[in-house]
Amino acid sequence: MLVKTFGSALYGIHAQTITIEVNIGTGFKYFLVGLPDNAVKESQQRITAALEHVGYKMPGKKIVINMAPADIRKEGSYYDLPLAMGILAASNQINYEDLDKFMIMGELSLDGYLQPMKGALPIAIQARDEGFKGLILPKQNAREAAIVEDLEVYGVENILEVIEFFDQDKKPERVLFNTKEEFKRDVDNYEFDFADVKGQENAKRALEIAAAGGHNALLIGPPGVGKTMLAKRIPTILPPLSLNEALETTKIHSVAGKLGSHTSLLTVRPFRSPHHTVSNVALVGGGSNPMPGEISLAHNGVLFLDELPEFQRQVLEVLRQPLEDREVTISRAKISVNYPASFMLIASMNPSPSGKFFDPNDVNSDPEHVVKKYLGKISGPLLDRIDLHVEVNPVAFEELSGKDAAESSASVRERVIRAREFQEKRYVDNSNVHCNAQLSPKMIKAHCEVNDAGNQLIKTAMDRLGFSARSYARILKVARTIADLEQADKIGSNHIAEAIQYRSLDRDGWS
Repeated sequence: MLVKTFGSALYGIHAQTITIEVNIGTGFKYFLVGLPDNAVKESQQRITAALEHVGYKMPGKKIVINMAPADIRKEGSYYDLPLAMGILAASNQINYEDLDKFMIMGELSLDGYLQPMKGALPIAIQARDEGFKGLILPKQNAREAAIVEDLEVYGVENILEVIEFFDQDKKPERVLFNTKEEFKRDVDNYEFDFADVKGQENAKRALEIAAAGGHNALLIGPPGVGKTMLAKRIPTILPPLSLNEALETTKIHSVAGKLGSHTSLLTVRPFRSPHHTVSNVALVGGGSNPMPGEISLAHNGVLFLDELPEFQRQVLEVLRQPLEDREVTISRAKISVNYPASFMLIASMNPSPSGKFFDPNDVNSDPEHVVKKYLGKISGPLLDRIDLHVEVNPVAFEELSGKDAAESSASVRERVIRAREFQEKRYVDNSNVHCNAQLSPKMIKAHCEVNDAGNQLIKTAMDRLGFSARSYARILKVARTIADLEQADKIGSNHIAEAIQYRSLDRDGWS
């Protein structure tokens, strides 16, 4: 007898429906075909033990199972449940009348209980798009899948509940999730606030500009001045996630298995801070079954690289292409997947190995050639993609001990949102450009119009400070953002002057 059940396979952040055809005939052997990997092949032992534990049995006949389409490799242990239900239905142990109306996924334990899985959200989206009535999956992942509207989602703890669902019409309570209500409730739920940072007004201003224009930034200063503290608070001044951004970000974390059992929808911008020993595969993603890396987990948020020169050079170099394209393509012999990677890069570093700025009058500071060698660990092409170089100096005791409250993240965020809205209107005809950091050279020429005084100021800076052509483009983009914060249509000399001070590493003799 032939019965069909349905599961799903993940490829990147998208899912594809897998049809599981189970045929039971005369004979005694078990065949599983359709390019299953070892985890899928091992399902026979798990299914046999689980069925026996709940009072059913593996039929002692010839079982042929095909996983279609047969030319796509099936990976993982989440096919246990649809395989088991197909075997029970094909052997007439249960009623299978509505079996083909539901997508079923889950890994079985030997006692019949289900283990949590990855990728519930993209699988649920695929089930809805394919016209399935509902999705049955482990209870731990049910809230995540219930984000998807127009799909019945049932979370189950063991295979017996699934058997009773079809055989006895004994359905567990449907999992419901009010996506918009949950999103609005938690969209501003941040642990940190800019009000916690005493002093550092210049650095705060630079990070406000970075957030307003989506610019990458590098914080340079001695240990203990608050570089990490500032970086951790950047998500709190970025515009809130839209619902579409939240769903896209949640899909990535779902595929990577980074969503907790109590988290169903990511409502705040992610902040990822990998250790400097991270490998290039862990940073950009990869593996035999390509999984998202840190840059994709930071999508729509912030990637923070603390102590930038301590990262391996080859690791930093793999960032260059994703920073430009805002996505990463991972290719293997049999598969190629794309993961989105639109993030703000925020990095921090000491100005020298000793942590001090070079001072010819200080015998404890590093010599100039040592400082140059330290800075040389960061390649020019990577620095070219960082718009703001921000010097962070120690805070005076009077500022640290003062009782005056610093400006909160909420008030800074209001200015950032207004600037972003100003940019959205300007780039309404360019669907791939949402902020000034994404401007192409052609668009810089069209949208970064500078008055005569500003042009003269840039010319003087390039002559005296040794700025390059790439610095010129970065200055214009940052100046455009500063003007947007003031809701100014044209870039003035004051905007140019402020942008110039954020190109520290491009100045001749800075070290």
